[in-house]
Amino acid sequence: SMSLREHALSLFRSAVGTVQPAPMLKRAVKLQGDRCPQLVVKGQAFPVKRDLYLVGFGKAVLGMAAAAEEVLGDHLIRGIISVPLGIQESLQRAGMQEMLLKPHSKIQVIEGAKNNLPDSEALKGAVAIQELAEGLTADDLLLVLISGGGSALLPAPIPPILLEEKEKLTKMLASRGAAIQELNIVRKTLSLLKGGGLARLAYPAQVVSLILSDVIGDHLDIIASGPTAASSHSVQDCLQILTKYNLLLNLPKSVETVLSSSPSKPTAPEDYSHVCNIIIGSNTLALDEAKHQAEGLGYATLILSTAICGEVSRIATLYCQLIRLVCLGFAGLGEGPLSDKVRGNLLQLAAELEIPGLNLAEFLRALRGLGPERPVCILAGGETTVQLQGTGKGGRNQELALRVGLGLHRAQAMETSSTPGRCEIVFLSGGTDGQDGPTEAAGAFCSPELVDEALQEGLDVEAFLSNNDSYTFFSQFQGGHHLLVTGLTGTNVMDIQTILIRAT
Repeated sequence: SMSLREHALSLFRSAVGTVQPAPMLKRAVKLQGDRCPQLVVKGQAFPVKRDLYLVGFGKAVLGMAAAAEEVLGDHLIRGIISVPLGIQESLQRAGMQEMLLKPHSKIQVIEGAKNNLPDSEALKGAVAIQELAEGLTADDLLLVLISGGGSALLPAPIPPILLEEKEKLTKMLASRGAAIQELNIVRKTLSLLKGGGLARLAYPAQVVSLILSDVIGDHLDIIASGPTAASSHSVQDCLQILTKYNLLLNLPKSVETVLSSSPSKPTAPEDYSHVCNIIIGSNTLALDEAKHQAEGLGYATLILSTAICGEVSRIATLYCQLIRLVCLGFAGLGEGPLSDKVRGNLLQLAAELEIPGLNLAEFLRALRGLGPERPVCILAGGETTVQLQGTGKGGRNQELALRVGLGLHRAQAMETSSTPGRCEIVFLSGGTDGQDGPTEAAGAFCSPELVDEALQEGLDVEAFLSNNDSYTFFSQFQGGHHLLVTGLTGTNVMDIQTILIRAT
């Protein structure tokens, strides 16, 4: 029989597989008819009256563009995509030819945004995309491919703001702990193409956006900062964020100029009737596939949420308490004072975390109804945040796994005498893009035995955690066996967590 660990890995791989750019795009997009061709996207038809153009930006867009060019054939006149620096070479080296464009492609590739930061190369790509969009007519169709990382690849600050100035401001916000949503609102307010800017420039052409979502809740105006979606934020929101992080008084002059000359109330909503935004891949789709696979492996499977967010140590506590509850159920203690206490703690924690759309009471009811005979799989997705304290090397998924390992160890130490029956537990957290922080790992596995086994090797888990050094820990521990290493996946729908539990 496969180990829990092998099951967790295979579930992660199947989740990532279902949001691979090419199969995902080909499932969603068809070109029909010769005389009056139509682009059909998830059942919606768009007539190709004259010329078809393509633009794209994001980490997964190269693979999407390669598939789109196959589907569109000769109807495609020209395309420009902005992708991360070095991605073509990386995919080539990894043997992922299917994600690369053909030699005589009509799509121009511009690489930029080194280390996921906007730079002059990314600016070149943004300007080229801007010029293409501005030249379109009412009879043209613009296909826009968008994925995570698109924000850094489409920088076009509103003049007179310079790219460096916008960058410095974003860095200052990030260092003060601003959430990604807040960073994006500020970036968007100072941008020409974000917040619906690209769609406005492409008017009157028909704009069809195919989107791979890497944000919680799949909000169109947030993914890659929403170049083809009406912005739901105003200059006021931007000013509020700058105030919250005490940055209002040391803004560059150019930023002050733009903010003071912009209308402070959102202007009348523009007409976006020429735009159609369609999400073709998301964390939800990936988790649904993993659930399907887990059920096939015999697990009673529940999806907790696709919007897990919050500080990594608190999310680790949430997972540890959930695991404890399942184990109490396996031990025949699912009803009783101990379980009631754990349930109370969980509900309290969930209320504090405010995870969008998470109905924990309902989830716990479903958990109660599973019955003790089948192994349990709990799936979740989203994106946690790490408040950096140390100077170590790691990523949010590795840190989450390590914190869950420590939490399970502590819970077991407290309960050894009272809980009859043991559970076998594996927890896996991984980034679907194959990269977790500045490391070559996508994430890591842990189990309740991890802390004790590490001590035998002379590794102190708490010391590594206090230095945010999860990658170094996992590299040294049991020969790196607990690291999840997938290599670049060419896609990105945030992170996925898998909890597998069976009674022993």
